Parts: sequence; structure tokens; C-alpha cells
Amino acid sequence: MDKIKSGAKVKVWEKIKEGEKVRESAFEGIVIARKHGNEPGATFTVRTTLQEVGVEKVYPIHSPLISRVDIISSPKKISRSKLYYFRKLSPKKVAEKMRA
Repeated sequence: MDKIKSGAKVKVWEKIKEGEKVRESAFEGIVIARKHGNEPGATFTVRTTLQEVGVEKVYPIHSPLISRVDIISSPKKISRSKLYYFRKLSPKKVAEKMRA
């Protein structure tokens, strides 16, 4: 879980219970914040754009509902710990910032 940093592109697999069945659903996006280190209440926020609408999900790090977190890419150099300014940028500008 230490690899989950701001700017990392991740795929979070969460367990969803529908009646009697339990299935896994993936949510892929960029981590824009990580809060409270590694303590029991620690969380990380993942943001993506779906159908031209920004979607953010806040996940507790120690949640039993998260089956796994795949780190797709990790940032080489990011200048801030919280990337809340990504909310105002278009997906194209965000990709540009991540490359620079």
C-alpha cells in the first residue's frame, strides 16, 4: 500500500454485493490525494472522467471491500502531495501534466 502515491494511475478492484452474489468491479483513475499515512483511518482518493463527467471515489486503505489495487503507472516527479487542481483541468491537460 506504500506504492499508492499522488499522481499514480491505479485500478482498484472492489467487492460489490448484489443480493446473494458478490462480484468484483474495477475503478481506474489517478490518485489525487492520500491522507493519514498508514493508520487505520487512512484513505486515498481516485479520480477519473467517465462520459465527460469527473468522478471521484475515496477508498479506505484497510477496507475489506477492496480485493486488490493494481498500480498501472507511478509518477517520476510530482511537485505536490494533493492534486486537487486536476479537478479544474480537462483530461487532455491532466495527461499533459503527468508527462511533464
